[in-house]
Amino acid sequence: MVLYHDYEGEFQEATRDDVVQLGRVYKSRPSPYEVYMEEENIPIYREIGVYDARQLPLAPWKRMGGQGTFLQLDGSGGKYAVEVPAGGALNPERHMYEELFLVIEGRGSTEVWREGSSKRLTFEWQPYSAFAIPLNVWHRLVNATSSPALVLASTNAPAVISLFPTRSYIFENAHEFPERYDESEDYFKPQLDKFVGTEVGKAVVRTNLIPDVSRCYLPLVNLRGAGHRRLGPQMAGRRGGGFIAEYPIGRYSMAHYHASGPTLVCLRGKGYTYTWPFELGKRPWEAGKGHLVKRQDYIPGGMVSAAPGGGNWYHQHFGCGSDVFRVMNIGGGGGGDREHIAGLTRKAGDEVTYGENVVPYPREDPHIRKEYQETLARDGVEFTMPESVYREETSPAGLNVAGL
Repeated sequence: MVLYHDYEGEFQEATRDDVVQLGRVYKSRPSPYEVYMEEENIPIYREIGVYDARQLPLAPWKRMGGQGTFLQLDGSGGKYAVEVPAGGALNPERHMYEELFLVIEGRGSTEVWREGSSKRLTFEWQPYSAFAIPLNVWHRLVNATSSPALVLASTNAPAVISLFPTRSYIFENAHEFPERYDESEDYFKPQLDKFVGTEVGKAVVRTNLIPDVSRCYLPLVNLRGAGHRRLGPQMAGRRGGGFIAEYPIGRYSMAHYHASGPTLVCLRGKGYTYTWPFELGKRPWEAGKGHLVKRQDYIPGGMVSAAPGGGNWYHQHFGCGSDVFRVMNIGGGGGGDREHIAGLTRKAGDEVTYGENVVPYPREDPHIRKEYQETLARDGVEFTMPESVYREETSPAGLNVAGL
């Protein structure tokens, strides 16, 4: 079935004396991915985030064999939530888009195999396990318990389906990618003891399975303030790598902006995110525009689109629980890195100045610190931000444009 339809009707050519119609309103056409979602006949959740993924609306998903919903968070597509039936399994599938899974609830296993091969690799998962499926390889999620398991998935399906809007190409394609999957016995063995990467704050691990992203070790980088930890897993050759980041109790990130795509899922603690259009400036409350700022609260399993509105919205993340504040960026829907999505033309070796897109603590809107302190006080959590970060002369200068 083709996921793209031409307009029908007659075209009427303009006359020589017609006046150009400035400001004319056109109805946009649904993208092939939008057509695909509608044809799957499950809910499509459209907000900037959700307090808890367990609250998402679910409906029977015939193709998958479980209950599901698409997640079209503002500025971040290509994601869905699916419930694996109690004591059952999802249908086997393969597809020409990349896929990362993050388990929210439940325990089970995943089977992975190549077309025509008798060899199947199986690995187990639990709450907050993260794993990636090799491109166009058969796989099946199996529930080992008597309760449903809830899993989030992040894909680059919007880009792939838009380029190749035919279901048979996406779901029935026999092409294999041996460079992505070689059937080796240790393919899904966690590899978390060797960090690679040369830039400060850019620690990376190449692993296709992380048993518990809420508890795994994160290197100390101090790029967004004292105590900031960060790790970027590269999984199954995916382009949209994502990262895991953590802040100590009672701390928050600086406001910053970048292209749309990333979705942050809360793993530990609880928190909230402020986000507002770049045009409102760095201090929207002080300018009398605080009512235009959007706020999303979340607990472990909740999530937020980090940069809604098509990108370049300021956003700022706050941990306000009695546990450390840890989140995972499960990547965007475009399948490319953010510099290319943003239309930049840098080449390897170019120098990039970090922090150009960041509002340092001394220059942030006074409302932000005041409300954060009040929020912590209500829950009896100590405010631990060092006073020195609010002084212009000691505010951190080395900031990571791709961090929280």
